[in-house]
Amino acid sequence: MRTQTDEGYLPALGNRQVQMIAIGGAIGVGLFLGAGGRLAAAGPALVLSYAAAGVAAFFVMRALGELVLYRPASGSFVEYAGEFIGPWAAFASGWMYWINWAFTGIAELTAIAAYVHYWAPEFPQWLTAVLALTVVMSVNLLSVRLFGELEFWFAMLKVLAISVFLVVGLVLVVFAVGQAGPHNLVSHGGFFPTGFPLVLMSLQSVVFAYASIELVGITAGETARPREVMPRAINGVVWRIAIFYVGSVLLLGMVLPWTSYEAGTSPFVTVFSGLGVPWAADAMNLVVITAALSSCNSGLYATGRILRSMAMKREAPRFAGALSSRHVPIGGIVFTAAMFLGGLVLFYFMPERAFNIATAVASLGVITTWGVLVYCQLRLRRSGHRSDFPMPGTPWTNWLTLAFLALVVLLMPFADEDQRVAFYLVPCLFAAIAVGWWRRTVYRRRAPAQAQAEA
Repeated sequence: MRTQTDEGYLPALGNRQVQMIAIGGAIGVGLFLGAGGRLAAAGPALVLSYAAAGVAAFFVMRALGELVLYRPASGSFVEYAGEFIGPWAAFASGWMYWINWAFTGIAELTAIAAYVHYWAPEFPQWLTAVLALTVVMSVNLLSVRLFGELEFWFAMLKVLAISVFLVVGLVLVVFAVGQAGPHNLVSHGGFFPTGFPLVLMSLQSVVFAYASIELVGITAGETARPREVMPRAINGVVWRIAIFYVGSVLLLGMVLPWTSYEAGTSPFVTVFSGLGVPWAADAMNLVVITAALSSCNSGLYATGRILRSMAMKREAPRFAGALSSRHVPIGGIVFTAAMFLGGLVLFYFMPERAFNIATAVASLGVITTWGVLVYCQLRLRRSGHRSDFPMPGTPWTNWLTLAFLALVVLLMPFADEDQRVAFYLVPCLFAAIAVGWWRRTVYRRRAPAQAQAEA
C-alpha cells in the first residue's frame, strides 16, 4: 500500500508515466496547429524563433530540475516563489499560472470543437466542447493513476505522429521527391521572405507552443523516487525540443515552399495531403484532437494541485483545497473546469479569433511561470546551495533567459490584433491580482483579532 505524501497525495506516478508526461508537455497543439499559420506569416525563418524559444525552455527546465531536487512539491513553482521571493510572489505566480491554464483550456476546447466539426458538421460545436470537458474532468476526478495512464497513451500517439513525419520528411528531402529540398528555405523570397520583424513577432505563439513543459515539475509531489526519475525526465525534454520542434519546423520548411501553408490548417496535414495520401487529413485530425484533449487533461491536473496548495494558505477559495477520498484535489479541478465552461462564451461570439486570443493571454501565464522558476533557481544558488543537477551557466543564463522573456512581452503590442488584446489585459490582470493580495492581507490581519474577540 502506498504511503501518502505530506500534502495528502499518493505517489502513484511511475517513471514510465512521468517520462511520457514530460513528452506530452513538450508536444502540443501549438506545433500541430499553430505552426502552419506562423510559417505562412514568417516563412522558413520561423525555425529561428523555435530555436531561440527552445534554448530558453532548456534553461527553464534545468532551473526547474535544480529546484525539484532541492525540494519536490506538488505546489511546484508556487512553493518555490514563496520561499525564495516572498508570499506575494507565490500568490501572483499561482494565479498567473491558473490564468495560463484557464485560457489554454478554452483554446484547446475550441480546437476540439472545430476539428470534430470537420467530421460531423451538423453536430453543435458547443456540445462537442462540453462533452470533451466532461471526459477530461472525469478522468482527473477518478484518480491520478488514470490521469497518468491517459497521458501516457496521448503522448504515445503524438510522438508516433511526429516520428512518422520526421522519417517521411527526411526521406522526401534527401531524395528530392516532388518539391522537397533544402532550396525551399531560400526560394520564394529568401529565408526572410516577409522580413525579420515578423520572425520576432512570432515569438509569443512559439513560446505558447512550448507551454506546459514545466508540468513535469508539478508531478514531483506524486512521483515515486523523484530524485531518480526527475533528472531523466527533465533531460529528456531537451533533445525532444531539438528534434520534435526545431527539427519538425526545419523539415516543414524544406518539404514544401512556405507559401503552401496556411493558418487554421495543420502543416502536417498539408504535407501528407500533398503526397496524395487519402487518409492523412483524418489521421492528423485525430492527432490534433488528441493533443488538445491531452492539454485540457494536463491543465486540470496542474491547476488542481496549484489551487489546493494556495487554498491551504488562504490564497484561493477555500473549497479549492478540498481533497477527495481518492486523494484528488476535487475543489481545484472543478473550479478550473467551471472557468473552461464559462470561457466557451468567447468561442460563441468570436469563433475565428477565440483560439488566438486565448493562446495569447495564456502565454502571459507561461512567461510568468518560466520567469519565476529561473529567478527562484538564482536565489537558491545565492543561498549557498549546491546541486547534483545544476543549471548550466548560472547566473548569466538566468539573466539572459529573463531578458528573452521580457522581450517576448514587449513585442506583443507591435504584433497582430489578438496579441495586442492580450497585452492590453496585462494592467487588468495585475490590478486583479493586487486586489486579491490586498484582500488576503486584510483577512490575515483581521483573523487573529476576531479569534481573540470570540475567545
